[in-house]
Amino acid sequence: ARGGAGRVSASDSLTVIEPRTGWAGLDWRELIRYRDLFYFLVWRDVKVRYKQTLLGALWAIIQPVMYMVVFSIFFGRLAGMPSDGLPYPIFLYAGLLPWTLFASAVGQSAGSVVGSAHLVTKVYFPRLIIPLAAVGSSLVDFAVASVVLLLMMVYYGIVPGAAMLLAPLLVAGTVAAALGIGLLIAALNVAYRDFRYVVPFMIQLWLFVTPVIYPVSLVPERWQWLLLLNPMTGLIGGWRAALLGQPMPWGGLAAACAMAGAGMIVGALYFRSMERTFADVV
Repeated sequence: ARGGAGRVSASDSLTVIEPRTGWAGLDWRELIRYRDLFYFLVWRDVKVRYKQTLLGALWAIIQPVMYMVVFSIFFGRLAGMPSDGLPYPIFLYAGLLPWTLFASAVGQSAGSVVGSAHLVTKVYFPRLIIPLAAVGSSLVDFAVASVVLLLMMVYYGIVPGAAMLLAPLLVAGTVAAALGIGLLIAALNVAYRDFRYVVPFMIQLWLFVTPVIYPVSLVPERWQWLLLLNPMTGLIGGWRAALLGQPMPWGGLAAACAMAGAGMIVGALYFRSMERTFADVV
């Protein structure tokens, strides 16, 4: 199967893989059948990332912690950035944690197909598994880095309420937002390799238009609706509310989930429509 995106029909002795045309739908049953490959690719990405490193998985903690230290000094102490009544370090880290998951998932999934060219050109499997596995490895880093936030909550005496039960939904929303963009860029990156230079620059700019370093209340009220066009605005606000006891921004959270879901659907459909050409051009 030249393109790698196809419909699989099976009999007792023969499996036929045929290329789809047009906008291909998502075959969730096929993805479930290849779940063992998904687990293998996630484990491969985690091992490759920390292979022959001195600190190993601690690098998942070092990056957000160093951001927190640097931003706390320059924005919290020197610039006097407001933090909605919370200690600035924990206010900042509670925003950096989901942001780091989002940025890592976008970056890893965007280059995943090109990085797996040796698999794409040799054997058939649903190509959607490749960026999904890249996001899965980012979730491992997120779980490790979450330990620091829990320790900070104990240090500052912050006890989360019942809203903490929303944490799994907030993780799913963050993953959906990252996956939609990652799938779109992953497909574009196969045909246009200069997209690998665009992604780091885009993520750096995106950080400063997302209320990670500053609260939403710092933006004039008449312009706050612009922030809601960014799904990470509502998701980060939801994270802070769920874990730090702030009022839950239900409107922003609903808008974020809707945009993240729509983005993931568009990204997945575009990825599937381009999938049949990957083996020819990767």
